[in-house]
Amino acid sequence: MGLAVIDLIIIFAYILFSVFLGVWISRKASPHLRDYFLGNNSLKWYWLGFSNSSGMFDINGAAWRVAMLMVYGMQSVWIPWIWPVWNQVFVMVFLAAWIRRSGAMTGAEWIGFRFGQGLGAQLSHIIVVLFAVLAVISNIAYFFKGIGPFAAQLLPWDLSFSLVGFSFSSAQAYAIVICFLTTLYTIKGGLYSVVATEVMQYFLMLLSCILIVFFCVKTVDFAEITALLPKGWFRFWPEKQISIDWQNSLPYANTQMLKDGFKAFNALVMMMIAKGVLASLAGPLPGFDMQRVLSAQSPKDASKMAAFTILVLFIPLYLMVGGLTILAFKFVMPMLQSQAEPNFEEVLSIVISQYLPLGLKGLMIAGLLAAFMSTFSAFVNVAPAYLINDFYKKYFHRGQSEKHYVNWSYISSIIIVIVGMIAGLFVESLNSITVWITSALAGGYAAANVLKWIWWRFNGWGYFCGMVSGMAAAVFAPDMLVWLVNTFFPAHADIVKSAASPLYGFFIILLVSTIGCIIGCLLSSVDWQTTKDFYQKTKPWGFWGPIKAAVMKEQADFEPNKNFWADFVNVLAGISWQMSMVALPLFLVFHRWQDTFWALLVLVLTTIWLKLRWYDRLAES
Repeated sequence: MGLAVIDLIIIFAYILFSVFLGVWISRKASPHLRDYFLGNNSLKWYWLGFSNSSGMFDINGAAWRVAMLMVYGMQSVWIPWIWPVWNQVFVMVFLAAWIRRSGAMTGAEWIGFRFGQGLGAQLSHIIVVLFAVLAVISNIAYFFKGIGPFAAQLLPWDLSFSLVGFSFSSAQAYAIVICFLTTLYTIKGGLYSVVATEVMQYFLMLLSCILIVFFCVKTVDFAEITALLPKGWFRFWPEKQISIDWQNSLPYANTQMLKDGFKAFNALVMMMIAKGVLASLAGPLPGFDMQRVLSAQSPKDASKMAAFTILVLFIPLYLMVGGLTILAFKFVMPMLQSQAEPNFEEVLSIVISQYLPLGLKGLMIAGLLAAFMSTFSAFVNVAPAYLINDFYKKYFHRGQSEKHYVNWSYISSIIIVIVGMIAGLFVESLNSITVWITSALAGGYAAANVLKWIWWRFNGWGYFCGMVSGMAAAVFAPDMLVWLVNTFFPAHADIVKSAASPLYGFFIILLVSTIGCIIGCLLSSVDWQTTKDFYQKTKPWGFWGPIKAAVMKEQADFEPNKNFWADFVNVLAGISWQMSMVALPLFLVFHRWQDTFWALLVLVLTTIWLKLRWYDRLAES
């Protein structure tokens, strides 16, 4: 692919400015761990919201959404529920405040706040550190695996090289260079540099999304595009069986649906909802999302940050997805029709590399590089907080200077990135590591982290046993799924080979982890005083009978949390609010004016509801 001079200038200007901004802003960081990892809780909630949304705007996810929209039409907006995509709603409505009230620096430090300092609590603390580091390494490997081929497709130079007997492809070389540059400014300034660069990157991505839509409006005949699409492509609500039939225009799309395992759609959506509720109630994984919550100035600001993340993320993201999909139908459709087995996830890079005009091509490449760098930097900044604050400082070298710990944070960041990139070199496919992250890690995390919020009897031993059994079950879940299907449901053997198999595996892991949680906590005692202190400060709802009675006896003016049903309704309103911001830009770019009106109406009504019933009632503490 050839790039014009103007495109090259835009790309290099973006890269140089990102590194310069990250290094320059690092002057604000003082040699203190809380300042380095949490910005000393001084950053405004809206900057954290821009940063958080920028970190969620990843290239691989955008390419996947374009592929899903092409094949499944408007019903594709429900498929990301498999992750789940609306966990931010739970964080916004109540979890952000619960988490931030602890005053902890990391998710592992929060474990001490919840369970105390006994042996079970210490083992739980260690397992969270290991889980966090494993999650970060897995995600770095995921991004490393994804950015290399993407950059090699979009950029014109062959960077392949050999070193000490090892050969590196051009894609791997691109990934190494981009990861190195991102790591450089991330470790220099900690959270200050990450947030500053991510805010800049967000606005670059926003500009790219808007210009893509303008280019579509200028160049595309929408009547021509509509004629290409099969009947039912614009159907929004999930069907029991997806009725879209591509046989006359793109037969392989029908085969792709069978491979994905999404054909029986209604049942899958129900399973996604069940998984989504449990995974969302567990709270954010110990990653950059958790870090942004703990970085907020107050519990109220943490809640506002989570809401703002939703507000600024989904409309621009789906404007871009919709615009690129339209361009794919116009320009790439003939090529897809000529291929026996087209790869729909390559459509995004094909559109950008071959069909965008001068200037816009460079801006779009810079925007997608920004999407990668923002997400990658967010993860790089997370793991050292756990390794240094929760492991090195806690168990090996207490009493050292803050500068000493920050210096070791630099070293640990570099080591984590190198390990993650090495893992990325040996990952067979992007899909394999995606399965591990979304199924194994989430399944092993859910049960223990739901129970920690809502059950007074849950303790450190229960948490440790639940996490260990869940992570162990994740290793065997694929084989267990094969055995279950072959033994009891042989007619559905295709499930184990489909893209939906991680969803089924999640429930196997969840069951094993729940059993481990219950056995662990029932065979051990509760740290009564620590649990009372946690309940009194965090104020969760749930099954806290004896603890609530003890706290109210000691503190006559204590008001327990009676907001379960209010939070439940606000979560439903929040999910509808978020989904309207997914549907609205898609209906808009495809000129579905009546549907656009209804999506806009839902957005307005849910915004009013959340303003009156959630935002106006946010507590300061």
